[in-house]
Amino acid sequence: MKLISWNVNGFRACLGKGFADFFKETDADLFCIQETKMQEGQAELDAPGYYQYWYSAEKKGYSGTAVFSKREPISVQYGIGIPEHDTEGRAITLEFEDFYFLCVYTPNAQRELARLDYRMAWEDALRGYIMKLDEKKPVIYCGDLNVAHEEIDLKNPKTNHHSAGFSDEERAKFSELLQSGFVDTFRALYPDKVEYSWWSYMMKAREKNVGWRIDYFVVSERLFARVKDSFILGHIMGSDHCPVGIELEEGENR
Repeated sequence: MKLISWNVNGFRACLGKGFADFFKETDADLFCIQETKMQEGQAELDAPGYYQYWYSAEKKGYSGTAVFSKREPISVQYGIGIPEHDTEGRAITLEFEDFYFLCVYTPNAQRELARLDYRMAWEDALRGYIMKLDEKKPVIYCGDLNVAHEEIDLKNPKTNHHSAGFSDEERAKFSELLQSGFVDTFRALYPDKVEYSWWSYMMKAREKNVGWRIDYFVVSERLFARVKDSFILGHIMGSDHCPVGIELEEGENR
């Protein structure tokens, strides 16, 4: 199985930059997107053979997620079941026979960490939600998680130490999740590999590869043995993020 995640930074804009061609060529079994920035019906993707699930923020032109699946899920949940966290279209969960697939767009802590307190509350609530799912069956958790976990995950760690996405608090919350029985698939398979998934539009950052790795596939430990590869498609344009993905073997979880 091929699973893909991409923060498209505006689905309508990305459609005009070749999204449909990439979607078709990739032929993923599960394909999820974040930051759709649209309400239902403002744009559509002709995707024969896929079930589509869209979750928009109440605020127009903001946030939003979507999942495209070749296999019909057993159930679908929009949000994480906590009203204060379910107004921005940030999480969709698809239940399958052997795992839960969770697409998430994590809130940004914002300039000068103005939204850090909310981000911390979100992290705790989401971790609790993921762990409840994990009690039933393994979880594949992916999306724009808005954190570079280690210094290797961004070009300039020293000058960004207290920036949104690389604060000690955000990094600690990601560590806490991993310590709860989950695996960062890319870093587990490639401990020393330097690749990024997001670049600022400023200062020719992408051209110079001054980036951050903030898009992830995280899986329950007992499912990790099925992960054949975890990859970052840095050559794919159309957004300030690039797609990331995993190859998953069919079969039983360990």
